[in-house]
Amino acid sequence: MSLPQLIMLPGPTNVPPRVYSAMCKPMINHRGAEFHQLHSRILENAKKVFQTENDLFVLTSSGTGGVECAASNFLLPGEKIVVPVGGTFGERLAEAFRTYGASVVPIEVKMGSAPTADQVRETLARQRDAKAVAVVYNETSTGTTVRELQKIGEVAKSSGALFIVDAISVLGGDDLPVDKWGIDVCITASQKCLATPPGLALISVSKDAWRLAERAKPRSEYFSLIKCRKFRDEKMETPFTPAVSLFFALDEALQIILETGLERWIGRHKKASAAYYSAFGKMGLGFFAEEGSRSTVVIAINMPQGIAAKDLRERLRTKYGVVVAGGFGSLKDAIFRIGNMGIVTPREVLTTISSVGAVLEDLGFRGRSGAGIEAALPIVSEI
Repeated sequence: MSLPQLIMLPGPTNVPPRVYSAMCKPMINHRGAEFHQLHSRILENAKKVFQTENDLFVLTSSGTGGVECAASNFLLPGEKIVVPVGGTFGERLAEAFRTYGASVVPIEVKMGSAPTADQVRETLARQRDAKAVAVVYNETSTGTTVRELQKIGEVAKSSGALFIVDAISVLGGDDLPVDKWGIDVCITASQKCLATPPGLALISVSKDAWRLAERAKPRSEYFSLIKCRKFRDEKMETPFTPAVSLFFALDEALQIILETGLERWIGRHKKASAAYYSAFGKMGLGFFAEEGSRSTVVIAINMPQGIAAKDLRERLRTKYGVVVAGGFGSLKDAIFRIGNMGIVTPREVLTTISSVGAVLEDLGFRGRSGAGIEAALPIVSEI
């Protein structure tokens, strides 16, 4: 018998029925009045979730497209950008800027650790001509979150550098007041904590960022923010054909978040992550990220000795219908990762914890699998 799958990945994640239903609306003219109203409402509500008064744009692309948009719009070839690198997505962020000609100054960070404001300050003191600092807020590959993000922003701004944040996997799942934290460019994607199917990226742009973008023609026609601004201001449209059905979905998802209340929406992610860490810790499992930097949205768990990650994941999927992720690169067989994103209720949390415990016992784990649910129950009751 085939089980319906519970998608507990670090994206794409489970999507609310209301969002699926919105995608089934009849197609509309993306150059007509209905789309203008839809687009305007999305931008207004997305700004509330970003907690920004800055300009904001929705791109028909993956989150990587949003990163390429940032890489192609703000720096001229040869200009320096400081990028902490402590995992796969830090590497991708750095590579995107290299691709568009920037001179990347990496800060090497041990995987499982997060960059600090002092590291950024020391680097900027040596690289006084750096035009920008770009940080992955939540490193999905290691389950690590930068807990000094606000301080890093203060350091960047005090040095006259633009502050760019890849928040693809975490916006809506942890604290991120864009304007309060001085973020000039913030990037996220639809399929993570916004509980929407994949295919859209969102990017906010400050006045300081516009000053850099306006110095020269962007090096991407598709991702030209100047062109996006022109079409928005003149017509409330996008320069190129948008994924209209996904715009319907995002519109509904943003309304759900605001109906729930942003603080409560984020709070659910925090409480659920506390349940995961408490449960798996009681079961005798360890975590890859350092305690002070552990993510609320990606729980990265060390594989117990003698148990293969592929066996755990396959049995979870086929026996219990729960889909989790493995690691990237050198971590492929060392960890498994649980996405705690979007739809966060006791059902997802308790089903995942109990299923992981049952499979580990099947595979010979000698920890305290039964202790997981007991530890999680008092926490999830508050979600």
